[in-house]
Amino acid sequence: MVRSMTGFGRCERVTSSHAIAVEIKSVNHRYFEFSSRVPRGYGFLEEKLKSYLQTKVSRGKVDVYVSYETLEDGDVQVQVNHDLARGYAEALHELSRRYGVKEDLSATALSRYPDVLTVHRSPEDEGKVWEAVREVLDEALASFLAMREAEGVRLKEDVLLRAGTILDIVEKIEERSPRTVEEYRAKLLARLTEMLGDVKIDEQRILTEAAIFADKVAVAEETVRLRSHFTQFSKMLESHEAVGRKLDFIVQEMNREANTIGSKASDSEIAYMVVDIKAEIEKIREQIQNIE
Repeated sequence: MVRSMTGFGRCERVTSSHAIAVEIKSVNHRYFEFSSRVPRGYGFLEEKLKSYLQTKVSRGKVDVYVSYETLEDGDVQVQVNHDLARGYAEALHELSRRYGVKEDLSATALSRYPDVLTVHRSPEDEGKVWEAVREVLDEALASFLAMREAEGVRLKEDVLLRAGTILDIVEKIEERSPRTVEEYRAKLLARLTEMLGDVKIDEQRILTEAAIFADKVAVAEETVRLRSHFTQFSKMLESHEAVGRKLDFIVQEMNREANTIGSKASDSEIAYMVVDIKAEIEKIREQIQNIE
């Protein structure tokens, strides 16, 4: 299934022990590029997130945001910095004595000074944290991938419609090309008749010149290859693998064939049709830049 490289997914979950939110978004990129933002102290999640997403996403610039809040107190220790508390108490006592102000220091007041009390939590089990985050990540990922697939369907429909337009034009070129040879032969004969008057014209020479012209302007090989490219292009759009880069290569080949047809064409109608083909190929190229 064709997927777009643009996607978004978000999921939040609150349990008795924690609150987790995961947000995923992505945009076009030639390769897989990953960045994440996780809470302080949970840096170990970054590599796990990257490795996990690489199994689900082949291309695109992917950004992941994770919030993780522990709701249970668990094993918490409150420690007193006695040296710092003593320093604050002595400084306050000195202020009271020197300036004659009332000293109303209490343990509660002293505890409010910076770094007098510090709270230490026991280290969390990284495996359990990852499992909890991964469950929320999976739900966000499901929405994210669904959006990429839905956008991929739209892209596929659009490029196939444009491919059909191009093939219709190619058919018209194939019909028109042989007639240009006949028209060239008729014009050559008319020109020679006008120039030579009653002098007998060498019909074989006319045929030879027409054959040379036909060989020069023949585009059958190019149109056959162009059709072949579109057949391969359509098959790739049915693949379940990431095909964006392969499609981009095929489009380059399509454009090369169109340029060759244009350079061979000495007929204004074919030249205009080639312009239309190249315009549609360019639109296809723009669309597949967003295919994974």
